Amino acid sequence: MPKELEDIVGFKLREPAATTAVWRNLPPVWQAAVLGILVGYLYHTILWQLILNWRNDPNFSHGFFVPLFSIFVVWRERKQIGSLPPCPSWIGLPIMAGALGVLILGVLGAELFLSRSSFILLLAGLIIYFLGYSYFKRLAFPWGFLFLMIPLPAIIFNQIAFPLQLVASQVAGSLLSLFGVPVLREGNVIQLPAMSLEVAQACSGIRSLLSLATLSIIYGYLLESRTLPRMILLIASVPIAIVANSLRVVGTGLLVHYWDPAKGEGFFHTFEGWVIFVLSLGMLFSLHGLILFVERRRSGRELDGSH
Repeated sequence: MPKELEDIVGFKLREPAATTAVWRNLPPVWQAAVLGILVGYLYHTILWQLILNWRNDPNFSHGFFVPLFSIFVVWRERKQIGSLPPCPSWIGLPIMAGALGVLILGVLGAELFLSRSSFILLLAGLIIYFLGYSYFKRLAFPWGFLFLMIPLPAIIFNQIAFPLQLVASQVAGSLLSLFGVPVLREGNVIQLPAMSLEVAQACSGIRSLLSLATLSIIYGYLLESRTLPRMILLIASVPIAIVANSLRVVGTGLLVHYWDPAKGEGFFHTFEGWVIFVLSLGMLFSLHGLILFVERRRSGRELDGSH
């Protein structure tokens, strides 16, 4: 390729011989097409219902961004991935067979989580079978991230949501008392002089928790290269989401008590949710800034000590 053209497109193509060697080991186009048709036939209804789930359930609306981010990660690391030599492995066959078994269990048992998860497991088997374990190892992060696009089973979702409802009502009740609001709490119901506030499942904070945990992974991947800070950001998303949601309940209680009980619903309630979510993002960014500040201070001390 002429150097002038390389400068225009911004990258350098591989030598023709190397490219031919890589693609020679890949399945023919017609085999890939047939395989894609078979996978589409098996999963088109399941994947379409998953998309409808994202659209209709606000708790899992972040699912739209998950596959897009996984595709972005693969595209961003395309050069490193393309440089790996294909080494097809028969280990992919039992993985694909297991994925199809999970699909059968999910369909027969009407368990959407299993049937949807089987698609991701099948992708792992296909990658290993046709390209090899080295490819799958390189693609492990975007592949594993795909599980965040699948809504949790109802039994697990409820086990998480109910404790969050209680925590939010407890924290909100305590904070409202500090602001001089008479409060009587009964479980997840906060009795105010003007009206009762029920911390329902929709207000439990699980929506912000799932979205914030997903965003913390994306943020850590884009702006942090080390594993430990990434893990700290992910773990911190849980208490941040709980605190932020408790503040939302407090804000609703203050609106109801000091302004108008009708303001606890409708536009102000929805707008308050957006404000609190932005606040939780600010907490996450501030935590990362604090981590960087502490590390800079530690590095400065080490440099001073070495002198």
